[in-house]
Amino acid sequence: MDSISKAHRSWNMSKIRSKDTKPEKTARSLLHQLGYRFRLNRKDIPGRPDITLPKYKAAIYVHGCFWHRHEGCKLAYTPKSNLAFWEMKFQKNIRRDIEVQNSLRQTEWNPLVIWECELQDPDALARRLHKVLLSKR
Repeated sequence: MDSISKAHRSWNMSKIRSKDTKPEKTARSLLHQLGYRFRLNRKDIPGRPDITLPKYKAAIYVHGCFWHRHEGCKLAYTPKSNLAFWEMKFQKNIRRDIEVQNSLRQTEWNPLVIWECELQDPDALARRLHKVLLSKR
């Protein structure tokens, strides 16, 4: 049983943004500090990546650990109520993520996922981004 009313739960869920989230803004700020120039939410690329770096043919997705099920992450917990709904929702998200990454590879774009929890250690993330992007040159 949910501890809040259906109306309040609906209101909570309506406040969850799909663009310009705090993790996205943090990732963009880090990329900018590192000297990378990018575009946002390009509609002409499969899956409409959060960030694209055309020079590197890199399509970056900033994934929330909860919604996209970051394996082994404490933020990827499963709610205790309405379990069947959440399991189906998470499986659809995972399946869609895999399909988008496969589509990107077919169009010669390199998919890259930044997990929400990775933003807690900007230095480690910066090293990973440099390593991945420089290998794509």
